[in-house]
Formats: sequence, structure tokens, C-alpha cells
Amino acid sequence: MKQQRELVPCVARWSARWSARQVARRLATVLLACGAPGLLAQSPDSHTGHGDPGPVGPAYDIPAGARDPHAYAGGLTLESGPHILSGVKPLHMGDEHASGSLLVDRLEWVGADGSEFGAYDARAWFGHAYRRLVLKAEGDYDDGELDSSTTELLYSRALASFWDLQGGLRYDTGTGPDRGWLAFGVEGLAPYWFEVDATAYLGEGGRTGLKLAVEYELLLTQRLILQPRLELEGYGQDDRKTATGQGLSSGTAGLRLRYEITRQLAPYAGIEWARSFGNTADYAHEEGGVTSELRVVAGIRIWI
Repeated sequence: MKQQRELVPCVARWSARWSARQVARRLATVLLACGAPGLLAQSPDSHTGHGDPGPVGPAYDIPAGARDPHAYAGGLTLESGPHILSGVKPLHMGDEHASGSLLVDRLEWVGADGSEFGAYDARAWFGHAYRRLVLKAEGDYDDGELDSSTTELLYSRALASFWDLQGGLRYDTGTGPDRGWLAFGVEGLAPYWFEVDATAYLGEGGRTGLKLAVEYELLLTQRLILQPRLELEGYGQDDRKTATGQGLSSGTAGLRLRYEITRQLAPYAGIEWARSFGNTADYAHEEGGVTSELRVVAGIRIWI
């Protein structure tokens, strides 16, 4: 009260010289200065609930007489009880289960200038989250007969987040004699959601090869998806018997629009441009083939 009585004449003198806003501002400053020592001097227990709450933690939070949480299991545990089977691990985490999947990414009809044929691109895997066997198969067929094919059987192991290291065998059929290769590469999801598959090959007689495939999925809606795709293939030396030349051999760029009736079934349509390069194009000229063509494609995508 003494502080309040001393404050009144001060305010009266200020009001004679300052505006109302200035008086209110100075008054608030004075009140804080006068009241702060009193607030600081208050006992921590002067207001109910504002004092020291006392010790906290598991030893104090559990009320007296509370039931032991382990008692809800009737004395059974993960390692003991009539539900335990001899020789069987009682608890399996998600990455310990073996599972498999099949994706037929492209099962399509292909129409070009004066010709048409069928094509497929599928992959299957079986194993665990970090280690699995992968089967990749792609090729062309015409009049119910297989024209050319590439099949790879690979062991895949997780290398890093979103990336797998793969190694195994590749077998080609088609023009000329069949060829076998050792395969080694990586597959995964690059930044900005690009799916990348890069593989190097080593064959008989010192033959080498490299294949790179990149694709992206653009969701126009939750069901309508536009998928651009680029594939390049090159070899370390000429192989006239299989009509493949040294260097960049072939390239394919496509754009497919699919509609997912379900995640497991999606029809699609699109366009694709294919071209041969270097000596591969020269071999195609000699055989009367084409080196560049624009194709129309339509097919179905299946995921199991």
C-alpha cells in the first residue's frame, strides 16, 4: 500500500506533461519494477499446485496396490508355456519371413511401320528383406514363337537404403548363337524417385557389356499413372554373329499411360522410339532391317 500511495503523485506529475498513451506506458513500467521483487520473494508453495511437485518417475507414478503388468499373461512368457513348439523360434520379426513377388511390368502388343509383334518384361523374387533371389526376363515373340530373349538369375543383397547389389548369370537367345554372361550390378531408387537398374556383363572371349534402365512414375491421379522409360545397351567389342557392335549398341525411350483398376492389374497404352547405333546399325542395314522406328504399344501390367 505504501508503494501505491507513493506512486499516485508521480503519475499526476507525468500526466501534466505526457499524453495518455505515454502515461500508460510509463505506468506499466513502474508497476513491473515495483511488483517484481514481491513476486520473486514469494514462496514456491504460496499457490496450490505451483510448488515443487516432488519426485517423479516410475517409482512414484505407479499407485500403491497396482497389478503387475506381467500378471495379465497368466504367468506365460514368449519363451515358456504350452504354446511353445519344440525347436521353433517363438517370435519372428517382419524381416525374418521369406516371401516372394511377381511383376509383369510389360506384356504388350507392339505395332511399328509394316510390322507388329509381342513383347514382355517380367521379374520375380523370393527371399528376405535383405537377401533374395531375383529372376529377370524380357524378350520379343512373333506368331506364337519366341524371337529373342534375355534371362537373368541374380542373387540380390541390400547395399544401402533403397539400393541392392546384384550378381549372377545372364543368358541370351535370338539372332546368332546363344550367349552366356556373368552379371554384376546395382538396382534401386535414386533421388527424386527415379528407378535405376545398371548391370555390367562379362562373357566368353573377353566380351563385355553394359545395360542401363531408368524409369519414373508420375501419378496424375491415384489410378492414372504416366511412366517414362529409357534403356541403353552397349558392348565392348563387335560380335557379327549376334549383330551387335562395339560401343553404344541400342537405345529405347518410351512413354506409357496406365490405369490401375487395382494395384495388381493395370492396362496401358503408349509410344516407344527404338534405335540402333554404330556397327549395330550397320549390321541391321546389311540384313535389310531398320535402324530407327516409332512404335505404338498397348498391354497390361500384372503384379502378384
